[in-house]
Amino acid sequence: MTNKEQEEDKGDQLYKSTTETQEEDKKLKVQLAPIKDWFNSKKWQPMPFQLKTWRAYLNGESGLIQVPTGSGKTLAAVMGPIARYLSDSKHQKGVKLLYITPLRALSRDLGIAIQEPINEMEWKIKVGIRNGDTKSSERTRQLSNPPDILITTPESLSVLISNKKASEIFKGVDTVILDEWHELLGSKRGTQAELCLSWLREMNHKLQIWAISATIGNLQQAARHALGTDNQATLITGAATRLTEIKSLLPDTIDGFPWAGHLGLRMYEELIAAMNPGISTLLFTNTRNQSERWHQCLRFACPEMEGSLALHHSAIDRAERESIEAAVKAGEIRWVVCTSSLDLGVDFQPVEQVVQIGSPKNLARLLQRAGRSAHVPGGTSQVIFMPTNALELLELSAVRRGLTEGLVEKRKPPKQPMDVLVQHLTTLACGPGFEPEKTYKSIIKTETYKNLSRNDWQWCVTFLEKGGECLGAYPRYRKLVFIKEENQYRVEENAIARLHRFNIGTITAAPSVTVRFVRGAVIGHVEETFIGQLKPKDVFFFSGRQLEFVRLKQMTAYVKNSKRKSKLVPAWAGGQMALSDLLTYHLRQEVDRASRTIHDTPELKALEPLFERQRDLSILPKNDQFLIETCNTREGSHLFAYPFEGRFVHEGIGFLWAARLTRLEKGTITVSVNDYGFELLAQKGYPMNTLLEDYADILFESNDLEKDLCKALNMSELVKRRFRSICQISGLMNQGFPGSNKTTGQLQISATLLYDVFSKHEPKNKLLEQARHEVLNDQLEISRLKSALERGQKQEWIHAHTARPGPLAFPLLVERLNNRMSNESVLERVMRMKAEAEKREA
Repeated sequence: MTNKEQEEDKGDQLYKSTTETQEEDKKLKVQLAPIKDWFNSKKWQPMPFQLKTWRAYLNGESGLIQVPTGSGKTLAAVMGPIARYLSDSKHQKGVKLLYITPLRALSRDLGIAIQEPINEMEWKIKVGIRNGDTKSSERTRQLSNPPDILITTPESLSVLISNKKASEIFKGVDTVILDEWHELLGSKRGTQAELCLSWLREMNHKLQIWAISATIGNLQQAARHALGTDNQATLITGAATRLTEIKSLLPDTIDGFPWAGHLGLRMYEELIAAMNPGISTLLFTNTRNQSERWHQCLRFACPEMEGSLALHHSAIDRAERESIEAAVKAGEIRWVVCTSSLDLGVDFQPVEQVVQIGSPKNLARLLQRAGRSAHVPGGTSQVIFMPTNALELLELSAVRRGLTEGLVEKRKPPKQPMDVLVQHLTTLACGPGFEPEKTYKSIIKTETYKNLSRNDWQWCVTFLEKGGECLGAYPRYRKLVFIKEENQYRVEENAIARLHRFNIGTITAAPSVTVRFVRGAVIGHVEETFIGQLKPKDVFFFSGRQLEFVRLKQMTAYVKNSKRKSKLVPAWAGGQMALSDLLTYHLRQEVDRASRTIHDTPELKALEPLFERQRDLSILPKNDQFLIETCNTREGSHLFAYPFEGRFVHEGIGFLWAARLTRLEKGTITVSVNDYGFELLAQKGYPMNTLLEDYADILFESNDLEKDLCKALNMSELVKRRFRSICQISGLMNQGFPGSNKTTGQLQISATLLYDVFSKHEPKNKLLEQARHEVLNDQLEISRLKSALERGQKQEWIHAHTARPGPLAFPLLVERLNNRMSNESVLERVMRMKAEAEKREA
């Protein structure tokens, strides 16, 4: 071919390509016309990232949308599929779009948001919601007359897949949207969603998946978990950055003896002065117990807000929570004290301000909560920070620095959890059944299970078919039957299938007791351990009410209103949160700045008196220093160490050091921890100083770390506790049918028996191995623990022997007091300790 002919051929190809592009653009324009008509009717302009998403979707792509909260992510994700359905003249009956959301409360909001343009433009598209709150009549109607768009949760999707008609129900699904994917990704609920998607992809190889996330640091990894290993992800970013303005409430004086809770409620007057009754405000706390106490405090301090102040957390009955959410949207309730129950994308446009009570413990959580205010594109989030102790101001300074640098934490997905896989296989066997080879190939295309070996896969199948090596004699553990003619595994016994459907899910909270009026409605639920401590006529504060305990019957606590006052508030397990790895990094930078007297944030300036007291007694460590303080008191010999790595890591290092010290010199050592460091307390006369000077390098040793941790901790007890939740998820034990819930004791006994059987007769049981892995990697965070020890090896060790505990040490003393029985309150004991310290200083 001559040069001229080559040029003519290139020209023809370019013309053809240009023509095809023009045709595609014309087609896209036609498809998007109804969407733009609706936007025009609202006098809106589509955001650039929304247009980009619609075009990518209509071109057959899958991907992940990451833009700030309140930017219009939902419309970006859903309008592309709606445009395609409107342009499809065939428009076959059945579910086409699955919209998966982590919260039932979000389902209602999403349904309203999606239904709005459909109703206004009279599009022939039907939207349905299916979750645990959906009435049975509506569920039946959805099976016979399915909606085009189905909004659901991972658990409800799994329940649908366990239906024998699942293949028929989902045969037309061509699109899945994963809402708030960052929230699902870091838990087994995300894994559950991945496995459901693998089955849907097996049915439709052209399935398009779009994940939506507001705050996540590992974008590429998140996309792989959503889309699977075979799909290329289109990443949509670039929406206008939302500004977050943080105002911290600084105490008039900074106490040189800070402790967890020494500010908090005592600063309620400053908080009330900073708030406006006319401004809609969400007050976020980190625990349900804390939210109850703050609601009680505000009711007492602001009687004029009666009827405009509400309490919202997950233990309160659903009907009451829904009425509160509706009242906030209508502007009837102005202040809501809440927990993470309102963290996610519930659209509260009237909310103008957010209060964060106590440290948020990670950057992503604060951004998520801040996004509840000014929940519109381009809005500026207003946050008031209310410290519960002085050192939390140091954390807020670290938060400011992290937000300025635009950093957000990564979400760590579970590593190949076998319990979720076992549950999913049972779900498939209850429903359409599964062909072992075909299902294995689809599962290893998920990011979580891409390294699943043939041996591990066969172990799962054998475990479900034959009860594994230990449980074959019990019919209830032989769940699967292989139908040779169909080359499929199925669950043949209806009783097994029915029990499995009732127990689908990966959330394994402790059994709860329903709280109900003797003659009236359900109020909410509390943990069994709390109710077990009450006697008839005891009064406690719950759901914003003073309640008198009457009796306990069949996991229901009957109560009545009471005018008698009480300070007793339920506590729920899992209330403590540790600092994220990203925030601990910034925290160490703030301590380094303070050590160099660089006070360039309001919080660092306010903390100067505390820093000064710390310098008088010891030092403030620089980045390249590791501070260890020792002192002797009436209690014994103390060692305080400050890695600034978060309480869970400190717990591991504390017990590790205690074990290593007692191997060198026999003794009894008590460990207490917080987010800044840990305390080791030995008996009087214990040679803590000598051991530290002679054997510090042994304390920081990171070789054989797993082996040393197993010796230092009661590892078998930790594994047993973790194994209980794994047993529940995998179906080895269950809560029973509704109305016949088992108690905590019954569940623990069942799990302990199974643990002992497997440990003795099948020590390489995959679920046992998973329990050990989760304890080391999730509970003790062994990778962070090892990094902290290795960083300590490189740092200069500063040993300061002090006359008394300093400002950094004092909170650790109080942590220990919280776990000690006494006829004095913690506050009384702390005040006595402060008075003694001040007397010695004088």
